Amino acid sequence: MLTVRKGTDRGVTRFGGWLDSRHTFSFGDYQDPKHHQYRALRVINDDRVAPGGGFPTHPHRDMEILTCVLSGQLEHRDSMGNGEVIHAGEWQAMTAGTGVTHSEFNPSQAEPVHLLQIWLFPDRRGHRPGYQQKLFTDADKSGRWAPVASPEGRGGALVIHQDARVYQTKLAAGQEVRHELAAGRGAFVHVATGGVTVNGTKLVAGDAIAVENEAEIVVSGDGEVLLFDLA
Repeated sequence: MLTVRKGTDRGVTRFGGWLDSRHTFSFGDYQDPKHHQYRALRVINDDRVAPGGGFPTHPHRDMEILTCVLSGQLEHRDSMGNGEVIHAGEWQAMTAGTGVTHSEFNPSQAEPVHLLQIWLFPDRRGHRPGYQQKLFTDADKSGRWAPVASPEGRGGALVIHQDARVYQTKLAAGQEVRHELAAGRGAFVHVATGGVTVNGTKLVAGDAIAVENEAEIVVSGDGEVLLFDLA
């Protein structure tokens, strides 16, 4: 079964002239009981932050937080002592666990940053907070599913505390990727850029599709796509 979540139907937050954010699931003032989460996947925020703008220091706890920078760069600082710039193509994984505070800013005075911030519920409460960051090159993602996060960290993936496996691909026109979905698991496919077809359904940037009771997911087209394989 395929359930499409159109990007044009997402929640919208615009703030202070520096933030334009689209919410696939309920977030902040946007609350939609029909689109609150998908299995352990709680948040996909599609954020564009203007030059010099950013999120001041704020707290999190008991959440696995992934950040994918699609273009531009994002500066991160946190209570664990990390101070890093996340560049296009890089992913960050932060285990909020027992509690962290952090801030995120666009350090450029000329270029906006486009990022996806993703939250997954952890497998339990009270994990020790942690931080990871890694570059996944275009070569890693070209015409294949690059594993970017998983509980085991296989294939160079970032480690998360949840039975979820996150993949990213970057397709050129004419390319196709496939993913087998084990019985009882579900998948959520998010189109980050471009336009693709997922199991015969056409999607454009910002669209997503939940996949249940399908043995295989087939994606073709031209763009960047994320796949969440979830227990």
